Amino acid sequence: MKTILLIEDDTALRENTAELLELSGYKVFTAPNGKIGIEKAKKENPSIIVCDIMMPEIDGYGVLESVASEEKTKHIPFIFLSAKTEHKEIRRGMDMGADDYLTKPFDEEELISAVESRLAKASILAMRKNNKVEDTDEGDENPQNLNQLKNFFCDEGEISSYKKGETVYQKGAHSNSMFLILKGVVKTHTMDANAKELITGLYKADDFLGFTSFEDNIPYNETATAVEETEDVGISKTYLKDILKKSQEVSLELMNLLTDNLSEIKQQLVKMAYSSVRKKTANTILQFVEIMDKKPDAPLRSSRNDLATTAGISTESLIRTLSDFKKDGILEIEGRDIRIVDLDSLRDIT
Repeated sequence: MKTILLIEDDTALRENTAELLELSGYKVFTAPNGKIGIEKAKKENPSIIVCDIMMPEIDGYGVLESVASEEKTKHIPFIFLSAKTEHKEIRRGMDMGADDYLTKPFDEEELISAVESRLAKASILAMRKNNKVEDTDEGDENPQNLNQLKNFFCDEGEISSYKKGETVYQKGAHSNSMFLILKGVVKTHTMDANAKELITGLYKADDFLGFTSFEDNIPYNETATAVEETEDVGISKTYLKDILKKSQEVSLELMNLLTDNLSEIKQQLVKMAYSSVRKKTANTILQFVEIMDKKPDAPLRSSRNDLATTAGISTESLIRTLSDFKKDGILEIEGRDIRIVDLDSLRDIT
């Protein structure tokens, strides 16, 4: 279970915020001031720290400085809570190393989204650090492999957030940036000659997005839309091309990645063209479960239209097939929620 240290001197706000976080599945430690907060950070080593700026004893800046100076705690993501009148001070905190800030008053969605996105980014960076290949040239600041390129996106890129259904980029718009998904799921889609939506790809956290062309101002040939709350980070094509020119290794790894993506798309097209409706439906459900990082027995909540367009079948055919799977005891369906009951049987269909 992820743990959160909440440091806030306002008793009511501290208790209410802690309750919201606990209801979202986090274990929460609290502190009424910066001094106690520093002690708890060292003792509990939380997954993330959420800290007010203006507090007695030691303020938020002092907490951040202390946490960042300790080897045990310097890796912990740090979110500031600030009053509207403190905006001028936010830059100071960000310059000191804070990861994000929330302006009071904030709602539950803003709080949970900020915590989840910072934890997701921290997890991705930690994973890459564990798999990191040693640099052949320690003095070279340019990325030397694909993992370092992703770190570069996170460190130097511009972060954007999208609610479910919001457009990441629009077909026909000029493509001057490329993206790395930090959190959530994005679908790319277009329309056929009959104005029917066709989903061309699904992308999850740690996937690149928007590789239409390395030339500036080439229009996107498809639209990208957030399937759920999503956060990505983008850098300009000009910046990326400069990196690729300086690192042959990164260029080769990126080429291999894009080639693998094309191979997967070809396989999906073959399945869409020649598989039965049952196979297409089963494949699509398994694909969504994997992309959305769901446990097989956890409910999958996705629109029937998205499932159908990904499978390449009509919505009516999808609904009939889902009903058949339910009758066969393979799925449970309640409203929009789909739950896999018999994973082996679903896989056997594919």
